[in-house]
Amino acid sequence: MFSSLRKLFTSEPDPRETRRPLWNAVVATARAPHWYAQGTVPDTLDGRFDMISLVMALVLHRIDEDPAQGIAGVQLTELFVNDMDGQMRQIGFGDMVVGKQVGRMMSALGGRLGAYRAADGSDALRQALIRNLWRGEAPAEAGLTHVMAEVAALRAVLATTPVSDLIVADQLVGTAR
Repeated sequence: MFSSLRKLFTSEPDPRETRRPLWNAVVATARAPHWYAQGTVPDTLDGRFDMISLVMALVLHRIDEDPAQGIAGVQLTELFVNDMDGQMRQIGFGDMVVGKQVGRMMSALGGRLGAYRAADGSDALRQALIRNLWRGEAPAEAGLTHVMAEVAALRAVLATTPVSDLIVADQLVGTAR
């Protein structure tokens, strides 16, 4: 009991906060204007969530390649959940709805983690992007081509970044436009 009370009054840092710079980099990468302008991803709440989920999935795939860094992926995912929860509350969702919505978002991220393992340039990736970013409505070819090229470029950058460097990154190097 005293241990629980002590935790309330001590200022031990939240270990997840060590992943905050990487989380901010994921969000910044997903919010880069080129996705929405040249890529024609809808610049809506859903479109932004879809882009964050895409970038997050690619980053988590890379972290998964180094099992010793697994906790970093868990911490990054927890920041994702906390941020989504906070965003929904800020929009005005009540307590009764937030839990269900966060559950749906986690389910969506889980599905995207599987779908976005498809190889660059493949029809499977193309279909996953159309299904998730454009809700099944194929965009103009130029937009889809742009997004597919940028996904491949982001994966290439992530592949050359050691996971130990990635998990402390404050930007996804080479991805700023």
